[in-house]
Amino acid sequence: MARPIWTGTLSFGLLNIPVKLMTGERRVDLHFRMLDSRNKAPIRYERVNEETGEEVPWKEIVKAFEYDKGSYVVIEEADIAAASPDNKESVDIDTFVDADSIGAQFFEKPYILEPGKKAEKGYVLLREVLKRSGKVGIGRVVIRTREYLAAVMPHGEALLLMILRYAQELVDPADYKLPEGGLAKWKISPREIDMAEQLIKSMSSQWQPDSYKDDFRQRLHKVIEQRVKSKKVVRGKDTDEAKLPENAATNVIDFAELLKRSLSKKSGGAQAAPAQAGKKTAKKAAKKTARKAPAKKRARKSA
Repeated sequence: MARPIWTGTLSFGLLNIPVKLMTGERRVDLHFRMLDSRNKAPIRYERVNEETGEEVPWKEIVKAFEYDKGSYVVIEEADIAAASPDNKESVDIDTFVDADSIGAQFFEKPYILEPGKKAEKGYVLLREVLKRSGKVGIGRVVIRTREYLAAVMPHGEALLLMILRYAQELVDPADYKLPEGGLAKWKISPREIDMAEQLIKSMSSQWQPDSYKDDFRQRLHKVIEQRVKSKKVVRGKDTDEAKLPENAATNVIDFAELLKRSLSKKSGGAQAAPAQAGKKTAKKAAKKTARKAPAKKRARKSA
C-alpha cells in the first residue's frame, strides 16, 4: 500500500480537514544503466575536483550559486532553512476560482488527498460544495523542501491536489513565430472549412484514457524479455502515519461554528449575531440535559 508523502491539514477559512497527501501518478519508465562495452562493468559517476582531479567526499561538498562566469557564492544549509516556508504540512487555500479559468498549460502534477481519521465529513463537505459551485481552491503546499502553487479540485469521490506552474515558468506563445490572422487572411475557402469539420466529426469519439497505451515501452519490454530468455545477460557482483493535529475539526458542530466565524470574518461581522444565537441555543440544550441527568439516576436507584 502506498505511503503518504506527508500527513497534515487542508484549511480554508477557520476550517481544518486532516488529510494525507498521496501520490497521484505511477512511473512506468524503463531505467537503463550505463556499462563499459569492453567488460560490461557498471560505470560510476564520480565527484571530481576540477583543479586536483581527485574525488571529493560528500561531507566536503557545499552548495553554491554561480552569479557570474566562474564566480560563486556559497549557500549554507541554514540559509536554505531560513528561506523555507513554515507551513510544511498543510494546504492553505487562499481563494476559490472558476475551474474553467485555469488554462491547461498551468497543470503540472497530480496528487490525491485522502481524508484522515474522523475527517470524512469535512472532506465530503468541501468536495460536494466544489462540485456544485464549479470552483477550485487555490493555495500553497510544501512538498519535501519546496513550496508549490496548487489547486484543490473534486474528481469523482476524491479531492485532487494539482501542482500548478507559476506564470513566470511559462513561455509566452508570442515569443515564437506563429501565423497571425484568421481564415480570410490565409485564403481558406468555405469548402476547405467544411471538409475539415466533416473530417473532425467523423473522427470524434468519447475520451477513454484507458484505451491508450505506451506502445514504445511495451515493444521495448518484449525486446528485454527476449534477451533475457536467450541468456544474453550480464551478471554483476552482489552488493551489499504521523499523528493528526489535535485542533482539527472533525464533527458537525465544529464545522457549523467555524464556517459561521469564517463568513463573519469575510463579511466584517455581519454573521456575528447568528453565531452568538447558535451559542445561546447550545447553552440552553446543555442546561436541559443537566436537569434531566438526576432523574435518570433516581430511576436507576428505584430499579
